[in-house]
Amino acid sequence: MFDLRKTVAAVAVLGGMAAAMPAHADDGIVRHVEGTFPISTAIEVPAGASTVYLSGLGPTVQDKKADPKSIAAYGDTQAQTYAALRRTQDALKKMGLDMADVVQMHIYMAEDPKLGKLDFDGMMKAYTQFYGPTAKQPNLPVRSAIGVAHLANPGWLVEVETTAVRAPGK
Repeated sequence: MFDLRKTVAAVAVLGGMAAAMPAHADDGIVRHVEGTFPISTAIEVPAGASTVYLSGLGPTVQDKKADPKSIAAYGDTQAQTYAALRRTQDALKKMGLDMADVVQMHIYMAEDPKLGKLDFDGMMKAYTQFYGPTAKQPNLPVRSAIGVAHLANPGWLVEVETTAVRAPGK
């Protein structure tokens, strides 16, 4: 006999298991995602894939009238993170890759002097525009956000270092 309560309970358990199970992409890369935070906890890369390391990229100047070594030239942490991720996206595109090919990201962050602390929330607002996960871009990298005393350009609050993988056949 069909028991709706048992069926609903089974679906709930299986749904919870699916959230913690690895996601297998067509390219052989396995991304282990747990919970709803928009990063993978681990990623497995298949043999035969090539690794692409991008140097740290900071934001582009947003206000050309401002001193190019000032925060005013680049904007707040959210604006800088978005600009640095767009630079990352553009660099990957030149190599025939995209943000879905990113497997690891380090986001170096300096304290925003207006806030007196790192603006993790501002960074996340920009980051989640690229990694939600969303249906458009479900591939989440492993990621670290690292607080540093300062970056090479005194106007930068953010610098992004990225590792991507070119899967066999791409």
